Amino acid sequence: MERTSYSESYAAAGVDITAGYRAVELMKRHVARTMTAGAVTDLGGFGGLFELDLTGMTRPVLVSGTDGVGTKLKLAFLLDRHDTVGIDCVAMCVNDVLCVGAKPLFFLDYIACGRNTPEKIADIVKGVAEGCVQAGAALVGGETAEMPGFYPEDEYDLAGFTVGVVDRAKVIDKSKMRVGDAVIGLTSSGVHSNGFSLVRKVFDIGKSDITKPVDELGGQSLGEALLTPTRIYVRPMLKLMEEVPVHGVAHITGGGFYENIPRCIPDGLGARIDRSSLPKKPIFDMIRRAGDIPERDMYNTFNMGIGMSVVVPGDKADRALAILREAGEEAVLLGEIVVSEEKVIL
Repeated sequence: MERTSYSESYAAAGVDITAGYRAVELMKRHVARTMTAGAVTDLGGFGGLFELDLTGMTRPVLVSGTDGVGTKLKLAFLLDRHDTVGIDCVAMCVNDVLCVGAKPLFFLDYIACGRNTPEKIADIVKGVAEGCVQAGAALVGGETAEMPGFYPEDEYDLAGFTVGVVDRAKVIDKSKMRVGDAVIGLTSSGVHSNGFSLVRKVFDIGKSDITKPVDELGGQSLGEALLTPTRIYVRPMLKLMEEVPVHGVAHITGGGFYENIPRCIPDGLGARIDRSSLPKKPIFDMIRRAGDIPERDMYNTFNMGIGMSVVVPGDKADRALAILREAGEEAVLLGEIVVSEEKVIL
């Protein structure tokens, strides 16, 4: 369809609405990858439509989640790499709704920028679309807001929103947790998308060179390692929940172990974690050394190699580990649930 909308006055104020049209055209092929059976909308409308398939559900419950990428975006600006942060944005939302047992259905993004560069916006959406494909969620809409004078010309913010569904009877209920339950960890891909204000401080990012290969990181540069997108756990976790009773799930984000694991544990119980079971991720040792950060602060800020924890009955631990590993996850037995007034014992 030919666009006839154009305002010289608005363009003189810094907003080029034709750039928005160009960005939409460039992102359409990425969005098309995400279309699932329920998506009944076309990009560019006023609202995203999704038809619910409630087959087999008796009391469907919608579950929503929203989040952003945070100051990790500063690395994307510095490296001029914009096609991965969209994965982070999706991950931060879909991994959250997963914690109550919900299957993500659809996603919307919001990009606010100082200047709409269509190719850059399309790169961002390319990452969002990849995240949606990994999560099995349709990208049914979004918004790009050009805000000159509010954001620097070359910077942007990125946030998102997802809706999932779960049958009321299958909502993960921590009241079922018992002493002797096993705590399983799904490994992270790295720092994910939390703690970057501290990361940027300890590495003096913006002033130091983060593009040189680092032996400790297997030849990756520090910038590449830090920009690695957040792992999306939807498909393996949905598989697990189909086959094994799950008594609690925690997405390990900002606040690390000490803030997130307690959210899925009832009063009177705690998770005793065996630190030796955690995967060795060199990036966390580098952060600790660079900032001379106390160990407790590390566990209270970062995921320390575990992006999601899952509590299952003790006698189902081996089966749960097998299911997750068959689905491609590096799953480890972290510890067990014990009687404790402390929610996390490390």
